[in-house]
Amino acid sequence: MDKTPVKNKKKALLALLLVFTPALILIFVSSIGCEHKFQKLADFGKIKPFVFIDADNKTRISSEFKNDIVLISTIQNDCPNVCAISLWHLNQLIYQHIRKNSHKKMKQVRIISFVTDGKGNPVKNLNEVRSSLKDLAEGYDPKLWIIANGDARKIYDVSNNGQTLLQKGDNYFGGEAFQELLLLIDKAGNLRMVLPGNEEGLIRRMKENIALLQKEYDKIKARK
Repeated sequence: MDKTPVKNKKKALLALLLVFTPALILIFVSSIGCEHKFQKLADFGKIKPFVFIDADNKTRISSEFKNDIVLISTIQNDCPNVCAISLWHLNQLIYQHIRKNSHKKMKQVRIISFVTDGKGNPVKNLNEVRSSLKDLAEGYDPKLWIIANGDARKIYDVSNNGQTLLQKGDNYFGGEAFQELLLLIDKAGNLRMVLPGNEEGLIRRMKENIALLQKEYDKIKARK
C-alpha cells in the first residue's frame, strides 16, 4: 500500500506547528521516547472569548471555565469511524483519567469538543455525537466532556510568528488543519500547548502536558 499520502499529511502538520516552536520541540522529544525537562509550558497568549451551545441546548461562555484547565478538540458525526482525531485514544488516555480522578485535582480539567461537519463548519444537532460518546466512553459525564455547537474556527484562529492554525490543504482532514489539533488552555484562558490529536503518541504527550500544567499550579499554591 502506498504510504505517501500519510507521510505528506504528517509533514504538513509538522510544518504547521513550526510556528509554535515549543510544541514542535515536545513532539520531537516524545518521538525519541525521552521525558522532556521543561518546568513550564510556553504561553501563546489569550484565546479569544467564545460562546457555544451544549448538548442540553444551554448557552455557555468561555469565562465560566476560568478556574479550569480546558482541552479543546473537534469531533464529527461520523466519529469514531471517520474522525479528525483519534477519539478512542482521547477517551482512553485522557478522558478516563479525568473521570477516574475527578474527585482529586483532575476535577479542574474539562474537555470541550466542537462538532463539525468534517469540513470545519459547526453542526447544530448534537444528539448523534452524544450517543456515540455514551457508547464509546465508559462513565460518560457531560460535565467533564462537553459537546459543543459553535464556531470552532474563531477559537483556533491563533497566530504566532505571522502564521495561523487555520491552514487549508488537501493534506488536512476535510481540508482544514484545525480539525486535527488539540488546544490546551490554562485557567487564565491562555493557550499553552498545540498538538495534533490523530495519533496515540501525541495524545499521550498531551496528557503529560496536562500533568505538567497541573504541577505549575501546584507550585503556585505551595508558595502561598
